[in-house]
This record gives sequence, C-alpha cells and structure tokens, in this order.
Amino acid sequence: MEKVKIRQAKPNDIPIILGLLYELGRPKPKKDSDVDTFTKLAKKYLKDSDKEILIAEHNDVEIIGMASIVFLSRLNKTGNEMYIPELVVFKNYQNKGIGIKLIESCIKLAKEKKCHRIRLESGNARKESHIFYKNLGFVQDALSFSKEI
Repeated sequence: MEKVKIRQAKPNDIPIILGLLYELGRPKPKKDSDVDTFTKLAKKYLKDSDKEILIAEHNDVEIIGMASIVFLSRLNKTGNEMYIPELVVFKNYQNKGIGIKLIESCIKLAKEKKCHRIRLESGNARKESHIFYKNLGFVQDALSFSKEI
C-alpha cells in the first residue's frame, strides 16, 4: 500500500491504539473508568524507555496499524530481546503489506538497538498469522504457557 509510513506513537494516538487492541480481541472497557485506566496504562507505556509503540499511518493522517514492543534483558545474553506483545492492522487494511512494513520496522529497530532476537506470540487459533510470521522468517521454537490469576 502506498503512502504508509511507520513512526513512533505519540500520546494523542492512544484512542486509536486502544481501538486497534480491541480489534485484536483485547478486553474492551466496561465502564468509563476502564477507558481512563487503559489510557493511563498506554501513557505509561509510551514513557517507559524499555517499551515502544510503532504506528502505521496512511496518508499522514489515518492510523491503520500498530506494533507494541518491549525490550527485555536476559540473564545469558548481552543484548536485549525485542518482544512484540501486539501487532495488529485494522481489518480493512489487512493483506496490503502493512503488517510487513511494521515487522520490517521492528527488525530495523532491533538491529539498531543490537537485540539478539525478536520474539512474539500468536494465539493457537490464528493460523493465518502463523503463516504470515513464517513467511517473514520467524520460526516456532517454543510453546507458550500461561495461567490466569
């Protein structure tokens, strides 16, 4: 897709970022105070030097995708690991190369920051996403386990 640029997120992008997360299936606010809480969490994320959010912007105005990033130190590596908790593109813009541009920007940033690898997770049911990541050179090298608390 033409005229798509990737840039760092700004605080005024937060409402669209939250909308993208809801599209990904993340919890939606049940009351107004939830919106305030999610907004505060996003602002805190943007201020954290170990975190970053990349935005895909169409025609310099419309936000159409995002990738959140966390830089993690490991006990047995000198460089950080780039972890991508969320990568999402609005449904109307999927399959147009936006996700590829976001991943390419993540790879470039990981190289600049001298990360030793990029890691992400994708839910078991997201078969198309698994193909997408494999086509970009990612390999499945672990199983993920979680426990709700």
